[in-house]
Amino acid sequence: MVSPVAVTTGEPAGIGPEVSVKAAFAADFPVTLIGDERFLRETAEKAGLPSAFPANVRFHNIPLAAPVVPGRLDVRNAPYVVETLKCACDGALAGTFSAVTTGPVQKSIISDSGLEFTGHTEFFASRSRVKRVVMMLTSSEKADALRVALATTHLPLAKVPAAITGELLDDVIGILVRDLRERFGISGPKIAVTGLNPHAGESGHMGREEIDVISPAIGRAQQKGFSVTGPWPADTIFVREHERHYDAILCMYHDQGLPVLKREGFGHGINVTLGLPWIRTSVDHGTALDIAGKNIADTGSMTAALDLARQMVRHATGDYSF
Repeated sequence: MVSPVAVTTGEPAGIGPEVSVKAAFAADFPVTLIGDERFLRETAEKAGLPSAFPANVRFHNIPLAAPVVPGRLDVRNAPYVVETLKCACDGALAGTFSAVTTGPVQKSIISDSGLEFTGHTEFFASRSRVKRVVMMLTSSEKADALRVALATTHLPLAKVPAAITGELLDDVIGILVRDLRERFGISGPKIAVTGLNPHAGESGHMGREEIDVISPAIGRAQQKGFSVTGPWPADTIFVREHERHYDAILCMYHDQGLPVLKREGFGHGINVTLGLPWIRTSVDHGTALDIAGKNIADTGSMTAALDLARQMVRHATGDYSF
């Protein structure tokens, strides 16, 4: 029997609790909501949902430290948010959860509390004792969705060129190929790799990273039997007649690939962390403090993230009855 998908409900003053309970109600597979049970039940009631949760939805109760006022951050609840992430990660490592889907958190308030936290991805990698993970966003949960993976994530642009190394690209391409095979059910994934510079360096006239680092990494991947091509100019690879031939596009930095992805799929896009020993999906939006508590939050991204987690569990376990 496959374990439930855990949902961390995010910053309590944001829209995370609302979209989490609404998505859980819509799910037809086992889901465990991680957070303050009383607060989440109250959130569901305010959203007009039935008083009784479906039988497939359970709670892992973690009490809040302070009362919640929608839209107003409270540093006293920052440890609560981190505790929900610890619970989800440890449960996934132990097999208690088959996957984890995360709601949005507010990094600033966690940092203000004195806790060291740079983001979900880094937190889960560290707690899972994984050297390298890969951030990939997908425009939807559908099989033909646009998928964009990143070689680097939250780095200042000036630091990106030095961060693009052969070792990094070897690791990232290997993780991307493996997870597309094992967790997305794509037996021979085709990957396009972008260049770093305009026009992919224009044969060295606009930078040598393509010649010195990126092309050799692609060559090594091809020698391993991987279907990897490039380096492609980023301004043309996303033309539909090009990108439709690939299962994923690997971009060199955050703002090279994500603007296209978010234009394509904002509202139902999904963030996926590849390379963890367990499955993690997430919403593609923030806490939206300005609309918290108003029962108007769009649940599209959370619902899609939960659905994709289920699909990934099916591929990873071979249990398509889940």
